Amino acid sequence: MRGIQSILFSFLLLTCVCWESHAQLNRPNILFIYTDDQAFWTLGVSGNDQAFSANLDKLAEQGAFFENAFVTTPVCSPSRVSLMTGQYASEYGILDFIPQPGHTLYDLSMPIGLDPESLTFPEVLSAEGYHTGLIGKWHLGDWTESGSDKVYHPTNHGYEYFMGLTGGGESPENPNLEEDGSVKEMEGLTVDILTDRAVSFLEKHKLGPFFLSLHYRSPHGKWLPVAKEDWQTYEHLEMKVPHPDYPDLDTEKVKSKMKEYMASVSGVDRNVGRLMAKLKELGLEKNTIVIFTSDHGYSMGHNGIEHKGNGYWITKTVHPATENLAKNSRPNLYDQSLRVPVIIRWLGVIKPGTRIIETFTNLDWYPTVLDMTNTDVPSHKILRGRSIVPILKRQPIANWDNDLYAEYSMMNYSTALMRAYRTDQWKLVKDFHDPSRDELYYLEGDAEERNNLIHNNSPETQQIISELTNKILQKMKEIEDPLLSHLSNK
Repeated sequence: MRGIQSILFSFLLLTCVCWESHAQLNRPNILFIYTDDQAFWTLGVSGNDQAFSANLDKLAEQGAFFENAFVTTPVCSPSRVSLMTGQYASEYGILDFIPQPGHTLYDLSMPIGLDPESLTFPEVLSAEGYHTGLIGKWHLGDWTESGSDKVYHPTNHGYEYFMGLTGGGESPENPNLEEDGSVKEMEGLTVDILTDRAVSFLEKHKLGPFFLSLHYRSPHGKWLPVAKEDWQTYEHLEMKVPHPDYPDLDTEKVKSKMKEYMASVSGVDRNVGRLMAKLKELGLEKNTIVIFTSDHGYSMGHNGIEHKGNGYWITKTVHPATENLAKNSRPNLYDQSLRVPVIIRWLGVIKPGTRIIETFTNLDWYPTVLDMTNTDVPSHKILRGRSIVPILKRQPIANWDNDLYAEYSMMNYSTALMRAYRTDQWKLVKDFHDPSRDELYYLEGDAEERNNLIHNNSPETQQIISELTNKILQKMKEIEDPLLSHLSNK
C-alpha cells in the first residue's frame, strides 16, 4: 500500500512540476522596442506617404495601431521615468533631461537618477521568473564618471542583463557602449549593433519567458551616417514641409533635416524587420508580444520649430535670448512633441488591422505589460495609468477617460514651468514661470495648434480656461507636484 501511495505521490508531484513548467513556458514573451525622438508622423501607417517604413507598417497590419498615444513629458529622461514607474516624472524629482559626463551641464557633485527604491515593472517581471534585459539607451542616471558607484545602473532596476548607452547621447556610428560591465568603442552603426545584441538575447532565451527592452538611440540626432539602403530612398526625394506657410520658416533647412531624420527612422525600420525574421526563425512569433513606441514626439518645421519639448525655432530670423529663454529656444507642450507611435502585435489576441482611438499614455505601459503577462500589480505600488488590454481584446469599457495631463519643467538652458490639460476638444498650456506664454487651442477645429485663443475674452472661452486651469491644479495636488510649493513661496 505504501508503495502505491509513494508512486501516486511521485506521479502527482511530477505532474505539478510539469504543469508549472508548461505554464511558465506558455507565459508570453515581450519584445519592447523603444525609439528616441520618433514622432507619430514618421510612419506610412500614420499617413505619411514619404515614409519608408514597410516593416513597421506590416507590424501594424498584423496588430493594433494607436491613433491617440501620448507621453506625459516630451523630453528623454522624464518620459522614461513615467515608462518605468507608471507615475509622473515630477513625483521622482526628474524634471528635465539628465546631463551625462562630458556635457556642459553635468555636475558630479549632484548626481541625478531614478531612485533605486522605486519599483519598476521589469523588477516585478523579474521576480515572476522572466528573463529581463535592456539593450540600448537608459538615460535614467549615469555611473561612468563615479566608477564603481552604479546605484542608477539598469541592473538595479530589474534588468538582469544590460548592454548599451550609459547616458543620453551617443554617435550613430562607432559608438561607446557598455558591455560586460565596461564601456568600449564598437565598430559599426549603432542601430545595427544594438539589434545584433538583441538577436543574441532572443537566441539565448528562446525557451522564455523573457522581457527584452530594446531602446534604440535612433532617430535622435545626429542622424547621419546611416546604411546605404536607408539613405538611397530619400537621397533624391523632394521632402514635404509641414506648415510651409509659417512666417519666416527656413524651408530649405527643414527639407534637408527632414531627409536625414527620416533616413534614421528607416534604419530602425530595417532592423525591426531583422527582429521579426528572427522571432519567426526561432518559432517565437506566436508567443511573443511585440510592442513598438517612442519616448516622445518631434517637430520638424511644425509651428516653426524643430526638436521636442525643449524645441527651438527653425526660422530664418534668429530669436534673441530673453530673461527666461536661451537664443532660439521654444519650450512647448505641442501635440507634435507629446504624441508618439504605438504598435502592438499580439497574435491570436489582437485582431489584425485594429485602430485604437482611445487616449493612451506612457503611464499605461506598467499596468498593461503586467496585465499581458497575468502578473499582479504589487499592492503598495502607486500607478497613475490603466491597462489597455481590455480594449485590445475588444471587451466593452465604460467611460474610458480620454483626457491627458502633461508636465514639463524645463531647467536646462531655458526656464519654463509648463503644465497642460487636454480634452478631445480643448487644450490649455500654462507656464507658471511666465504666464505671458500661456496657450489655449480648440483642437476640434485646430488640430495643428496654430491659433492661440488665450487672449480671447469671450465668456465661453474664459469659462473653458477657468475649467481647465482647475483641472491642472487638481492634478498637481493629486500627485503632490513640487511646483505647488514653489508657487506658494512666491
